[in-house]
Amino acid sequence: MRTGMRPRRWSRLIWLLLLVCLPCGLPAQLSEGPAKGSLVAVGGGRIGPDIVRRFLALAGGTDARFVVIPTAAEDPVDPERARQQFSKQFCVTHITVLHTRDRKVADSDGFVTPLRAASAVWFSGGRQWRLVDAYLHTRTQREIEALLGRGGVVGGSSAGATIQGSYLVRGAPEGNSIMMAKGHEEGFGLLKNSAIDQHVNARGRESDLISVIEAHPGLLGIGLDEATAIVVSGRRLEVIGEGKVRIYDGWEHEGRKFLILAPGDPFDLPDRRAM
Repeated sequence: MRTGMRPRRWSRLIWLLLLVCLPCGLPAQLSEGPAKGSLVAVGGGRIGPDIVRRFLALAGGTDARFVVIPTAAEDPVDPERARQQFSKQFCVTHITVLHTRDRKVADSDGFVTPLRAASAVWFSGGRQWRLVDAYLHTRTQREIEALLGRGGVVGGSSAGATIQGSYLVRGAPEGNSIMMAKGHEEGFGLLKNSAIDQHVNARGRESDLISVIEAHPGLLGIGLDEATAIVVSGRRLEVIGEGKVRIYDGWEHEGRKFLILAPGDPFDLPDRRAM
């Protein structure tokens, strides 16, 4: 098992060897963010000024056009309340709220029109399975991906962070304590080959991603404390905010089954190493 004393130069070689040794037919996919554009995933709780500033800078400033998607929340969803909350928190005015539970609507040209003019999307908190049921593999998801391709930013907190990963943890409609739920295991995959958990420190979830990585070797697990965010672009992940981020890669790190990153720490996603 790897310890903190293993030279970092071996990490990339070991990871690439694991990919080469995968059985035929299995994808050898690296963990990485969008080639263009950026992701901001917040672990829930307070969204501090440093996170707000970074999201706005990536969006193009306070005059940018924002789309807020509050669909993870319980019914009844109040679009106007969602708009006011986002406006107050981020001090912006050009906001469109998109919400539907109908996949046909989510797959319609008229519904996605605001996304084509926007440079930023924000997913509010709640339960991530609601986002999957409404938007996965619809035109809405494709337009969000196109926004990233234009150099925009996709952000979200709590459920809005988890949905950005490729593997959806806590996706069971029956309850958020179930880490792997058949039928609700696929996220939007904006951060490829990853599983993103949230509220880690506040809810004692430090060990919860271990079982996911054991069941799905090759995934990169990312556990976010509250008031803490990762900013991802391409191969680079950076921690900002007030807490810690835990990286679950199937190795041991100084006696723990996760690597701890602090605010300001950068991390190379394909190489799986702190920079």
